[in-house]
Amino acid sequence: MNKGVYIALLSIGLAQGLKIPIHYVKEGELRPDLFFQTGGMPSSHSAGVSSLTTFIALKRGVPTVDFALSLVYGLIVMYDAQGIRRQTGELTLKVNSLGELVDKIHKDETVKFEEEGPKKLKEMLGHQPAEVLGGALLGVLTGALGYLLTKKK
Repeated sequence: MNKGVYIALLSIGLAQGLKIPIHYVKEGELRPDLFFQTGGMPSSHSAGVSSLTTFIALKRGVPTVDFALSLVYGLIVMYDAQGIRRQTGELTLKVNSLGELVDKIHKDETVKFEEEGPKKLKEMLGHQPAEVLGGALLGVLTGALGYLLTKKK
């Protein structure tokens, strides 16, 4: 694998790892499982694509096709992370609430209802704009640091 891929994967791992202490500071709750979940601060999607784009810009230059592809791909990923995926998460909250409402209705019925419903849908899918920005800043920092540490002198 090339250095750009390593740096992007490192940036994604850092973003996922940072979610644990950030959540702890904000909520007072230690949740190591956040490392394996989507959503939250900072966005690992944004960190990964922005670190790769930064690395390519510094290594190959801004007027290259490599940079253009990485930039456009990265913008699409970040837009999707805070737009479509966030909306899906908000819709999931409503679907899960409906499931709880149906359960309450069935509990008040005289007919015994024993069907087991599906598991609750995961509610934290996408990102708030600040989470995307946080991931992008982390990615730019990681990409620049990766470039500086790996460039030949």
